[in-house]
Amino acid sequence: MNTTAGTQPETVRDRPSSFSAGIPRPVLLLGLGNDILTDDAVGLLVARQLRRELGHHPAIEVRETTEMGLALLDFMTGYDAVVLVDAIQTGQAPPGFLHELEPTGLTRLTGRTPHFLGVGETLALGSELGLPMPRRVKILAVEVADPYTLGTALTPALQTALPEAVNRARRLLEELVSSAAY
Repeated sequence: MNTTAGTQPETVRDRPSSFSAGIPRPVLLLGLGNDILTDDAVGLLVARQLRRELGHHPAIEVRETTEMGLALLDFMTGYDAVVLVDAIQTGQAPPGFLHELEPTGLTRLTGRTPHFLGVGETLALGSELGLPMPRRVKILAVEVADPYTLGTALTPALQTALPEAVNRARRLLEELVSSAAY
């Protein structure tokens, strides 16, 4: 599995036992994407910015991954709430447009992104397996211009949109934290 700095993702077995002892579990912001495919890196860049800002927040954990589908199970298990941030290309909105969804809303938003494939199924599988899955999941899908060209810089439209994507993700985190019992 690819994760930040080539480390293996922690699993629910690696997390402190206090998460299951009645102490509120942290809210996770999970940035998804590929940092060598131009605009596809937007979810990773949002996560990196918020990690710098919120790195020591006791109720928020910020992570990033290039994984998708069922591999996301390892990342989401053990959290009360999750905000997923990723790139999407629907062709129905201008680059930089922010789609805010619940997992059930993914079926109405058609577009190209491999990372959201199976999010609903992953949550259902985790629950079926008796794993502590997040009860609340918010998805921030950033409309992109070019998620396929090799490159390490966002297109100009996404560079302009990045600060608002960070702000929106921060607001989603604040809403989830404030609605939890901290």
